[in-house]
Amino acid sequence: MALIVAKFGGTSVADTARIETAAAKVLREVERGNKVVVVVSAMAGVTNQLVGYCDSISKMYDLREYDAVVSSGEQITAGLMAMALQKIGVQARSWLGWQVPIRTDNVHGKARIEDIDVTELRKRLDSGEVAVVPGFQGVTDRNRISTLGRGGSDTTGVALAAALKADRCDIYTDVNGVYTTDPRIVEKARKIDRISYEEMMEMASLGSKVLQIRSVEIAMNSNVPVQVLSSFEDAIGSDLPGTLVTREEDIMEKEIVSGVACSRDEAKITVLDVPDKPGLAARIFGPLAAAAINIDMIVQNVSSDGKHTDITFTVSRRESTRALEVIGNLEEFKGAGVLTADNVAKISVVGVGMVSHHGVASTMFKTLADKGINIQVISTSEIKISVLIDEQYAELAVRALHEAYGLSKKAA
Repeated sequence: MALIVAKFGGTSVADTARIETAAAKVLREVERGNKVVVVVSAMAGVTNQLVGYCDSISKMYDLREYDAVVSSGEQITAGLMAMALQKIGVQARSWLGWQVPIRTDNVHGKARIEDIDVTELRKRLDSGEVAVVPGFQGVTDRNRISTLGRGGSDTTGVALAAALKADRCDIYTDVNGVYTTDPRIVEKARKIDRISYEEMMEMASLGSKVLQIRSVEIAMNSNVPVQVLSSFEDAIGSDLPGTLVTREEDIMEKEIVSGVACSRDEAKITVLDVPDKPGLAARIFGPLAAAAINIDMIVQNVSSDGKHTDITFTVSRRESTRALEVIGNLEEFKGAGVLTADNVAKISVVGVGMVSHHGVASTMFKTLADKGINIQVISTSEIKISVLIDEQYAELAVRALHEAYGLSKKAA
């Protein structure tokens, strides 16, 4: 008998028919003798609709009320999933985030989970009941509903699996695993059977939409195996048909480069000609961090006189307006020139094998140069290289790099 957390994404619960199909998969897990916790997203399109309602009232809405509105989508799905399970003879009930409870911090709209009390949940599981939990939501210490940010249902699923010490967390989605790149861009993109937490974390942070990065962080820290699989295929999670995200030492074949990621959700901001003196970066990025704005790539260029500098960094396009507002309110930077561009894309190559192999960067740069693609910003870590380029060349770059690293071929 295994304890499994099964998370179903928005396309997997897009209407009541798909909810019933998902419920049938849960029944098959129960029939194998497994204990199951089901985590559900809002039905496809519902969260966007709810966000649209908030935007139509005000672009500067109260994030606490925003959370109250957008969390309702998952609540609806949880109730419907419990009904669907009961219909086919499965003992089940829904649990809202505050009923579990899933405790979060007070950063509304992008809250982080601080604690999950699974005492009562475990009792119900031991009695043979299936628990259905809405993803994406929790409760603060002020008893306000909070949400975990877009894709937060993945985080809920993995966090519950960690708290319950589950054997595995299955993420049911509209793809049958993690691919070497977006199959919509590269027809020969290949499904990866196993990928390390580190590689998946990089790919999630670099534009891969399969898993939310925070869910991978929790999985790695708690050593929770996570499987990405399709809800539209007949196999269930226990058949292990998808991509397993696991420890690097559990992977027999390690490729130099595992995948190419592309993110179009990028905006580039450059603060021009500011005095080059100690503490400059802290005075810019400190207030941005306080405003819960995530910064990605950063480049600082010193002028020829050594007294002034330009600082370039990237944020998500949705947060660019707020980032500009924060910078504009900084007294010592008032009057400084600021350039913005949202016609950029971030292209990245990822692979644990890069640690012990040379030439990965030179291959990337030469491949892009051969295609006439100019690199604006470069960022690296031990297992990834990212470049910022003009968005119009994004797909060309992905296809060229996928071919250059031989990713269409199965590892020997």
